[in-house]
Amino acid sequence: MKAASFLYELPEDLNTALQLLNSSDIDVLPLAGGQSLMPMMNFRVSQPDLLVDLNKIDSLKKIDSDSNSIKIGSMVKYSDMEKSDLIKEKIPLINNVIPFVAHSAIRNRGTIGGSIALADPAAEFPSLLVSLDATIELMNIKGTREVKSEDFFTGIFETDRKTNELVTSINIPINKSPKKFGFYEITRRHGDYAMAGAFVTTDGDKKEFSNSRVVLFAVSTKPLRIIDIEVFLNGNLLNDVSVQENAIDIINGYEFEGDLHNDTEAKKTYAKVSLKRALGELNG
Repeated sequence: MKAASFLYELPEDLNTALQLLNSSDIDVLPLAGGQSLMPMMNFRVSQPDLLVDLNKIDSLKKIDSDSNSIKIGSMVKYSDMEKSDLIKEKIPLINNVIPFVAHSAIRNRGTIGGSIALADPAAEFPSLLVSLDATIELMNIKGTREVKSEDFFTGIFETDRKTNELVTSINIPINKSPKKFGFYEITRRHGDYAMAGAFVTTDGDKKEFSNSRVVLFAVSTKPLRIIDIEVFLNGNLLNDVSVQENAIDIINGYEFEGDLHNDTEAKKTYAKVSLKRALGELNG
Protein backbone atom coordinates (compact mmCIF):
# COMPACT_ATOMS: atom_id res chain seq x y z
CA MET A 1 0.00 0.00 0.00
CA LYS A 2 0.95 3.64 -0.25
CA ALA A 3 0.67 6.32 2.39
CA ALA A 4 -2.27 8.71 2.36
CA SER A 5 -1.50 12.23 1.13
CA PHE A 6 0.38 14.40 3.61
CA LEU A 7 2.27 17.69 3.81
CA TYR A 8 6.01 17.64 4.47
CA GLU A 9 8.34 20.09 6.22
CA LEU A 10 12.11 19.86 6.71
CA PRO A 11 13.06 22.47 9.34
CA GLU A 12 16.72 23.25 9.96
CA ASP A 13 16.38 24.34 13.59
CA LEU A 14 14.56 23.15 16.68
CA ASN A 15 12.43 26.25 17.16
CA THR A 16 10.91 25.96 13.69
CA ALA A 17 10.10 22.30 14.29
CA LEU A 18 8.38 23.15 17.58
CA GLN A 19 6.34 25.87 15.89
CA LEU A 20 5.15 23.35 13.29
CA LEU A 21 4.24 20.82 15.98
CA ASN A 22 2.15 23.45 17.75
CA SER A 23 -0.54 23.33 15.06
CA SER A 24 -3.81 22.45 16.79
CA ASP A 25 -6.08 22.12 13.77
CA ILE A 26 -4.17 19.38 11.92
CA ASP A 27 -2.54 16.07 12.86
CA VAL A 28 1.24 16.62 12.94
CA LEU A 29 3.86 13.91 13.49
CA PRO A 30 7.65 14.25 13.83
CA LEU A 31 9.80 12.03 11.63
CA ALA A 32 13.07 10.72 13.05
CA GLY A 33 14.63 7.67 11.36
CA GLY A 34 11.31 6.58 9.86
CA GLN A 35 11.99 2.87 10.36
CA SER A 36 8.64 2.31 12.06
CA LEU A 37 6.62 5.37 11.09
CA MET A 38 7.00 5.00 7.31
CA PRO A 39 5.74 1.38 7.22
CA MET A 40 2.87 2.39 9.51
CA MET A 41 1.99 5.19 7.10
CA ASN A 42 2.21 2.87 4.10
CA PHE A 43 -0.25 0.51 5.81
CA ARG A 44 -2.34 3.57 6.75
CA VAL A 45 -2.16 2.72 10.43
CA SER A 46 -0.89 6.27 10.80
CA GLN A 47 -2.23 9.09 8.58
CA PRO A 48 -0.75 12.44 9.63
CA ASP A 49 -1.73 15.64 7.84
CA LEU A 50 1.81 16.99 8.23
CA LEU A 51 5.13 15.23 8.62
CA VAL A 52 7.92 17.25 10.28
CA ASP A 53 11.29 15.77 9.34
CA LEU A 54 13.88 16.30 12.10
CA ASN A 55 16.93 15.09 10.19
CA LYS A 56 18.46 18.54 9.59
CA ILE A 57 18.36 19.61 13.25
CA ASP A 58 21.98 19.11 14.28
CA SER A 59 21.37 20.14 17.89
CA LEU A 60 19.49 16.85 18.40
CA LYS A 61 22.40 14.71 17.16
CA LYS A 62 24.90 15.25 19.98
CA ILE A 63 26.23 13.00 22.73
CA ASP A 64 27.48 15.04 25.71
CA SER A 65 28.40 14.36 29.31
CA ASP A 66 29.22 15.99 32.60
CA SER A 67 30.30 14.47 35.89
CA ASN A 68 26.78 13.23 36.65
CA SER A 69 25.19 12.08 33.41
CA ILE A 70 25.39 11.38 29.70
CA LYS A 71 23.00 13.32 27.46
CA ILE A 72 22.05 11.63 24.20
CA GLY A 73 20.21 13.74 21.63
CA SER A 74 16.98 12.24 20.37
CA MET A 75 18.24 12.12 16.75
CA VAL A 76 21.37 10.12 17.59
CA LYS A 77 21.30 6.91 15.56
CA TYR A 78 21.93 3.45 16.96
CA SER A 79 25.03 3.19 14.78
CA ASP A 80 26.38 6.45 16.23
CA MET A 81 25.84 5.23 19.79
CA GLU A 82 27.59 1.99 18.94
CA LYS A 83 30.67 3.95 17.79
CA SER A 84 30.69 6.35 20.76
CA ASP A 85 33.73 5.89 23.01
CA LEU A 86 31.95 7.90 25.70
CA ILE A 87 29.01 5.52 25.83
CA LYS A 88 31.30 2.51 25.62
CA GLU A 89 33.27 3.72 28.62
CA LYS A 90 30.46 5.01 30.83
CA ILE A 91 27.43 2.85 29.94
CA PRO A 92 28.67 -0.33 28.22
CA LEU A 93 25.25 -1.96 28.52
CA ILE A 94 24.09 0.21 25.61
CA ASN A 95 26.86 -1.15 23.38
CA ASN A 96 26.01 -4.69 24.45
CA VAL A 97 22.36 -4.26 23.50
CA ILE A 98 22.61 -2.39 20.18
CA PRO A 99 23.68 -5.44 18.09
CA PHE A 100 20.37 -7.06 19.10
CA VAL A 101 18.30 -4.14 17.77
CA ALA A 102 16.93 -5.22 14.39
CA HIS A 103 19.64 -5.26 11.66
CA SER A 104 22.46 -2.97 10.57
CA ALA A 105 20.39 -1.26 7.87
CA ILE A 106 17.80 -0.32 10.50
CA ARG A 107 20.45 0.78 13.00
CA ASN A 108 22.00 3.07 10.40
CA ARG A 109 18.73 5.04 10.21
CA GLY A 110 16.86 4.36 13.45
CA THR A 111 17.26 6.80 16.36
CA ILE A 112 17.00 6.51 20.12
CA GLY A 113 14.34 9.22 20.21
CA GLY A 114 12.25 7.53 17.57
CA SER A 115 12.34 4.24 19.45
CA ILE A 116 11.21 5.63 22.77
CA ALA A 117 8.58 7.93 21.24
CA LEU A 118 7.08 4.92 19.45
CA ALA A 119 7.10 2.94 22.74
CA ASP A 120 6.83 -0.54 21.28
CA PRO A 121 6.79 -2.81 24.37
CA ALA A 122 8.80 -5.47 22.51
CA ALA A 123 11.65 -3.05 21.71
CA GLU A 124 14.83 -3.12 23.77
CA PHE A 125 15.51 0.56 24.38
CA PRO A 126 12.44 1.60 26.40
CA SER A 127 13.18 -1.07 29.02
CA LEU A 128 16.92 -0.45 28.78
CA LEU A 129 16.36 3.19 29.73
CA VAL A 130 14.14 2.21 32.66
CA SER A 131 16.85 -0.15 33.91
CA LEU A 132 19.35 2.74 33.76
CA ASP A 133 16.97 5.17 35.54
CA ALA A 134 17.12 7.51 32.55
CA THR A 135 15.20 10.78 32.23
CA ILE A 136 13.43 11.89 29.05
CA GLU A 137 13.61 15.57 28.11
CA LEU A 138 10.58 16.97 26.28
CA MET A 139 10.22 20.40 24.71
CA ASN A 140 7.49 22.55 23.18
CA ILE A 141 7.34 26.25 22.28
CA LYS A 142 6.63 27.15 25.92
CA GLY A 143 9.57 25.34 27.50
CA THR A 144 11.16 22.09 28.62
CA ARG A 145 10.17 19.39 31.06
CA GLU A 146 11.72 16.13 32.22
CA VAL A 147 10.01 12.81 32.83
CA LYS A 148 11.48 9.71 34.44
CA SER A 149 11.64 6.93 31.87
CA GLU A 150 9.61 4.70 34.18
CA ASP A 151 6.76 7.24 34.03
CA PHE A 152 7.19 8.14 30.36
CA PHE A 153 5.96 4.82 28.95
CA THR A 154 2.25 4.43 29.66
CA GLY A 155 1.05 1.61 27.38
CA ILE A 156 1.33 -0.02 23.96
CA PHE A 157 2.60 2.73 21.65
CA GLU A 158 1.60 5.23 24.34
CA THR A 159 3.77 7.73 26.20
CA ASP A 160 3.51 10.88 28.29
CA ARG A 161 4.56 13.00 25.28
CA LYS A 162 2.00 15.61 24.30
CA THR A 163 1.25 16.14 20.59
CA ASN A 164 3.01 19.53 20.59
CA GLU A 165 6.16 18.19 22.26
CA LEU A 166 9.36 16.68 20.94
CA VAL A 167 11.62 14.25 22.71
CA THR A 168 14.86 16.26 22.60
CA SER A 169 17.27 14.20 24.68
CA ILE A 170 17.75 11.24 26.99
CA ASN A 171 19.74 11.81 30.18
CA ILE A 172 21.35 8.78 31.80
CA PRO A 173 23.00 9.06 35.23
CA ILE A 174 26.64 8.08 35.56
CA ASN A 175 27.29 6.12 38.73
CA LYS A 176 30.31 6.95 40.86
CA SER A 177 31.00 3.24 41.20
CA PRO A 178 30.82 0.99 38.14
CA LYS A 179 27.63 -0.97 37.49
CA LYS A 180 27.22 -4.60 36.54
CA PHE A 181 24.70 -5.37 33.82
CA GLY A 182 22.79 -8.41 32.71
CA PHE A 183 20.74 -8.61 29.51
CA TYR A 184 19.03 -11.46 27.70
CA GLU A 185 16.22 -11.72 25.16
CA ILE A 186 14.39 -14.54 23.41
CA THR A 187 13.66 -14.09 19.71
CA ARG A 188 12.72 -16.37 16.84
CA ARG A 189 15.60 -15.02 14.77
CA HIS A 190 18.36 -12.58 15.56
CA GLY A 191 17.08 -9.07 14.86
CA ASP A 192 13.39 -9.92 15.34
CA TYR A 193 11.35 -8.25 18.03
CA ALA A 194 11.73 -10.10 21.31
CA MET A 195 9.22 -12.60 22.63
CA ALA A 196 10.57 -11.76 26.09
CA GLY A 197 13.64 -10.12 27.56
CA ALA A 198 15.20 -8.95 30.81
CA PHE A 199 17.61 -6.31 32.09
CA VAL A 200 19.31 -6.48 35.47
CA THR A 201 21.60 -3.79 36.88
CA THR A 202 23.41 -3.64 40.21
CA ASP A 203 26.37 -1.89 41.81
CA GLY A 204 29.53 -3.44 40.43
CA ASP A 205 31.92 -2.83 43.34
CA LYS A 206 30.22 -5.26 45.73
CA LYS A 207 29.77 -9.02 46.04
CA GLU A 208 26.13 -8.49 46.97
CA PHE A 209 23.23 -7.10 45.00
CA SER A 210 22.92 -3.39 45.71
CA ASN A 211 20.70 -0.69 44.16
CA SER A 212 19.42 -3.33 41.78
CA ARG A 213 16.97 -2.83 38.94
CA VAL A 214 15.05 -5.60 37.21
CA VAL A 215 13.06 -4.74 34.08
CA LEU A 216 11.27 -7.14 31.73
CA PHE A 217 10.15 -6.34 28.20
CA ALA A 218 7.90 -7.85 25.52
CA VAL A 219 5.71 -9.42 28.21
CA SER A 220 3.52 -6.46 29.16
CA THR A 221 2.04 -3.31 27.64
CA LYS A 222 5.13 -1.32 28.66
CA PRO A 223 8.50 -1.88 30.36
CA LEU A 224 7.78 -3.96 33.47
CA ARG A 225 9.96 -3.06 36.43
CA ILE A 226 9.65 -5.70 39.16
CA ILE A 227 10.48 -3.95 42.41
CA ASP A 228 9.62 -7.07 44.46
CA ILE A 229 12.57 -8.88 42.89
CA GLU A 230 14.86 -5.88 43.37
CA VAL A 231 14.04 -5.73 47.07
CA PHE A 232 14.56 -9.47 47.43
CA LEU A 233 17.93 -9.43 45.66
CA ASN A 234 19.47 -6.45 47.46
CA GLY A 235 21.87 -7.57 50.17
CA ASN A 236 22.17 -11.13 48.86
CA LEU A 237 25.30 -12.55 47.21
CA LEU A 238 25.49 -12.18 43.43
CA ASN A 239 26.61 -15.78 42.92
CA ASP A 240 24.08 -17.43 45.26
CA VAL A 241 22.13 -19.76 42.96
CA SER A 242 19.32 -20.30 45.46
CA VAL A 243 18.79 -16.54 45.72
CA GLN A 244 18.52 -16.30 41.95
CA GLU A 245 16.04 -19.18 41.80
CA ASN A 246 13.85 -17.65 44.51
CA ALA A 247 13.98 -14.29 42.74
CA ILE A 248 12.81 -15.90 39.50
CA ASP A 249 9.92 -17.59 41.34
CA ILE A 250 8.57 -14.13 42.25
CA ILE A 251 7.57 -13.83 38.59
CA ASN A 252 4.80 -16.35 39.29
CA GLY A 253 2.88 -13.61 41.09
CA TYR A 254 2.67 -11.43 37.98
CA GLU A 255 0.32 -11.50 35.01
CA PHE A 256 1.67 -11.10 31.50
CA GLU A 257 0.31 -10.05 28.13
CA GLY A 258 0.00 -12.72 25.46
CA ASP A 259 0.24 -12.03 21.74
CA LEU A 260 -0.65 -13.68 18.43
CA HIS A 261 2.00 -16.37 18.87
CA ASN A 262 2.38 -16.83 22.64
CA ASP A 263 -0.23 -17.09 25.39
CA THR A 264 0.23 -15.65 28.86
CA GLU A 265 1.77 -18.84 30.29
CA ALA A 266 4.31 -18.99 27.50
CA LYS A 267 5.21 -15.37 28.18
CA LYS A 268 5.70 -16.16 31.86
CA THR A 269 8.03 -19.04 30.97
CA TYR A 270 10.02 -16.85 28.58
CA ALA A 271 10.26 -14.13 31.23
CA LYS A 272 11.69 -16.60 33.74
CA VAL A 273 14.26 -17.90 31.27
CA SER A 274 15.28 -14.36 30.27
CA LEU A 275 15.68 -13.24 33.89
CA LYS A 276 17.66 -16.37 34.81
CA ARG A 277 20.13 -15.78 31.99
CA ALA A 278 20.36 -12.04 32.63
CA LEU A 279 21.20 -12.77 36.27
CA GLY A 280 23.76 -15.30 35.10
CA GLU A 281 25.51 -12.62 33.04
CA LEU A 282 26.26 -10.64 36.21
CA ASN A 283 28.72 -13.34 37.20
CA GLY A 284 29.93 -14.03 33.67
